[in-house]
Amino acid sequence: MKESTTNYKIENEQEKGLKRELKTSQLTMIAMGCAIGTGLFLGSGLAIKTAGPSVLLSYAVGAFIVLLLMGCLAEMTVAHPTSGSFGTIAEKYIHPMAGYLVRYSYWVAQVLAVGVEVSAIAVYMKYWFPTVPGIVWIAFFAAVLIYINATSVNTFATFEYWFSMIKVSAIVGFILLGSYVLFGSSHHSNIGVENLTNDGGFMPFGWWGMWVAVFISLFSFLGTEMIAVTAGEAKEPDIAVPKALKATVFRLSIFYVLTIAIMLIIVPWKSAGVDESPFVKVMEILNIPFASGLMNFIILTAALSAMNSQLYASTRMVYSLSKTNHAPNILGKVSKKGVPANALAVSTIGIVVAGIVNAILPDSSYAFMMGISMFGAMFTWMTIFISHLFFRKKWEQSGGRKLPVKMIGFPYFTILGAILLLGLTITSWFTGFKIMLQFGIPWLIVLSVAYLFINKNNGQKIQRNDAVHNQKVDKF
Repeated sequence: MKESTTNYKIENEQEKGLKRELKTSQLTMIAMGCAIGTGLFLGSGLAIKTAGPSVLLSYAVGAFIVLLLMGCLAEMTVAHPTSGSFGTIAEKYIHPMAGYLVRYSYWVAQVLAVGVEVSAIAVYMKYWFPTVPGIVWIAFFAAVLIYINATSVNTFATFEYWFSMIKVSAIVGFILLGSYVLFGSSHHSNIGVENLTNDGGFMPFGWWGMWVAVFISLFSFLGTEMIAVTAGEAKEPDIAVPKALKATVFRLSIFYVLTIAIMLIIVPWKSAGVDESPFVKVMEILNIPFASGLMNFIILTAALSAMNSQLYASTRMVYSLSKTNHAPNILGKVSKKGVPANALAVSTIGIVVAGIVNAILPDSSYAFMMGISMFGAMFTWMTIFISHLFFRKKWEQSGGRKLPVKMIGFPYFTILGAILLLGLTITSWFTGFKIMLQFGIPWLIVLSVAYLFINKNNGQKIQRNDAVHNQKVDKF
């Protein structure tokens, strides 16, 4: 324990302003909060529309990929618990450019994911206020969450803990209610396991539909890697990070598969969509008084929770970029309360984008924002798998301390995860999510050119400083 503690203190010299205040329970809830958002409550409707009942297999495959990812990430994060996280690891074990690209790509993914959540909030509020423009709710809730993130990491974690507790409790309640309806109450018409095979069978769109829905399911799991980002502010990362990662993946897998299975049995899959949450439709079908309104409130809380976490993640990532001289120094300044306030301000750009998209495409803003935000996530996850291949080899060659957490089945499971992820990325080009690569490829090109330009300028600056230093030495 002492050895590892010393290790992460040394590695965090660049992050002195941040405070290690997060507990294991808070880490778990932060990751759950980021992952259990619109992906489950609203995005699941889009996935069901794409795959039909076979969406259950889609989420199972998605959960398996995330399980492999978390195994790799847990091993590397315990060795290097910094807020730069997988960006720092990619920089150290692959190449500085890899660290630069993944940090910026993850930052833009989180920034745009904030926009996805806030777009969903506009959808949810229509339930109560159908005539109020979505931009009004986007502005109001954005202001509240920016304030929470601007106070202190402890305040953020406290709000996030209770946000997450509300929706986790709601999901458990939904599972219990659904189980009662299916097995413990009088029979309801049009409700039963036959809904899993009606209207075209279990796979109405074949294996292709199931595979495409895996891509959508990954958006639902986006956020589990948040634990690695929070490691830079965790009290005991050696203990907290592995526990939080295992708990998060296990709970998410159960929550997603069980809740979607219950939804499919109660609500015919053709009724799913993104105009309204499938959860709310379940409550409406069951005719439970006030339940649909209550569920809509819980779903709203879920979106706020995910948005809260994503603001945190994007802020810490751009802060880390500043500390490695890949972003303006002003973004690396920390307030008296230990919050990178300038980095937070820049990271709110996703809210602005969401507001503009919502105004231009009010009926399809959610799917559009999901598409462009996914590239950064997919690129980040791919980089994590590749980083793990380099990390394990170099760590063992260097004779470093024994890793307290090790990914099983190395290197085969790491390679399998990378292949599955690459396959899904290529698949997106042939679907309605083509926007992901149309946005992502130019984004990487622009980033790469910017990196070469920054490095060239930094190199010239170093040479000038060396020349001035040599002149002073000669004079002396």
